[in-house]
Amino acid sequence: MSKNNLKEEHFDILRAINKKSNISQRILARQLGLSLGKLNYSLKALRGKGLIKIKNFKKNPKKINYLYLLTPKGISEKTKLTLNFMKNKMREYDELKKEIKKDAK
Repeated sequence: MSKNNLKEEHFDILRAINKKSNISQRILARQLGLSLGKLNYSLKALRGKGLIKIKNFKKNPKKINYLYLLTPKGISEKTKLTLNFMKNKMREYDELKKEIKKDAK
């Protein structure tokens, strides 16, 4: 997997956790189109980088086993990844606009 794909995957995970921190890994994996094993591996990598905290609530009567929280470092990284994502999309937009202009001539 390329570095950009990994960053995009981590960005997607951070965004999803930011939206809903008490989501199950199974549901999160399904939403992101990842295998459960791949998601688990990525969550551990994000925790290892200090970007998320994982809290265990096994005694919760609603059966929510984990709560995923973005750390301040995770929020900062998510912001950087968001800005890079937007820059890339703007660059793609500009390139497409140039191609359309060129084809219209």
